[in-house]
Amino acid sequence: MLYVNSLISLFIYYGGYTLAQHKSAAKRARQSVRKNKINTDRKSKVRTGEKSLLAALKKNDLKAVPELLSYYTSQMMKAAQKGVFNKTTASRKIARISAQVHKALGTK
Repeated sequence: MLYVNSLISLFIYYGGYTLAQHKSAAKRARQSVRKNKINTDRKSKVRTGEKSLLAALKKNDLKAVPELLSYYTSQMMKAAQKGVFNKTTASRKIARISAQVHKALGTK
């Protein structure tokens, strides 16, 4: 099984002893730790993509911008589909960044 090396996982699962009183609750706690790690990684990818895209816009690096926009859009929508972000939040952020990109590129 996958155990995440974090304070949460150490708190929930330490040396075979879980804080949960029932088998199903212990399993749920393990799943929660795993999902938390996955969701944190997804959110991190989105934020990194957004920062790199905005940095490229600031530097006026127009060759890298379309590729970065595609990456950011893909990661953001995947995160929204998985429930990390609300779908309307994802759409709003994508729309705003796309508008900035199109303005910088001089396209509609």
